[in-house]
Amino acid sequence: MMFEVVRDAVSVQNVEPYAFNCVSAFNLFFVLWEAMGKPIEVEGPLKDPPPASEFMPEGVIKFIVSSIYKERAGDIHNTCRLIDGAYIDLLSREEITGSTKPQWAIRPILQVDSNANNDGKPRHKCLEWLDKQAPGSVIYVSFGTTTSFSNEEAGEIAIGLEQSKQKFILVLRDADKADIFAGKERKIELPEGFEERMQGNGMVVRDWAPQLQILAHKSTGGFMSHCGWNSCFESLVTGVPVAAWPMHSDQPLNALFLTRVLKTGLVVREWGQGRSW
Repeated sequence: MMFEVVRDAVSVQNVEPYAFNCVSAFNLFFVLWEAMGKPIEVEGPLKDPPPASEFMPEGVIKFIVSSIYKERAGDIHNTCRLIDGAYIDLLSREEITGSTKPQWAIRPILQVDSNANNDGKPRHKCLEWLDKQAPGSVIYVSFGTTTSFSNEEAGEIAIGLEQSKQKFILVLRDADKADIFAGKERKIELPEGFEERMQGNGMVVRDWAPQLQILAHKSTGGFMSHCGWNSCFESLVTGVPVAAWPMHSDQPLNALFLTRVLKTGLVVREWGQGRSW
């Protein structure tokens, strides 16, 4: 991390240091709001979110709080005001960040063409498969690059998809571990004969998939997601409702943002034992 190096920039003449927030403003606000002792009353549909300690280690929460330093010129957020504006404004409150510094949202709303092929390479096989499906008939299932499933867990997901008789694209890959010495990647095993039985009704992708183009395709009607912020944002840009299944870190709050605040999805798995959203 380069946080401490960037902080020194304040000592350079005519240089302004900014703090960059890579998650949603909603997420950052509620983590800081809780860490600061809930100093202001929160309006809106979500007044009592689950404690951050349920899904973030205490050390991570302390690091987030320590990252808010007074010398910064402002904050830059990986979001847009159309989606996150109310919480960007709340982050400008002195009770939350210790100052009233400017808050900037820089993430654009992009138009995506699922038929585009700007690099001259053949379109991904899953896009060609989607071309043959009815509009809004396919559910896209992907849990990102930081989540691993056991063979048993992956098998349960596969059984559910098969029994649903719903057309699907299932992206099934082990989590990226950034370990160059790990050797061959683990191949997640599905129930025997599953892929053969699902031919024509579903597709299993075991490597990179063009998620944004899949979501933008007219045949995609739903997205079962871990609710990483990039996936949440892409679902909003493309107008695809989410079946939210958060796993860790910022994902539980992102799931709440989609399902309770923006109302663009439904919860598949509740976060926290005995907790009802």
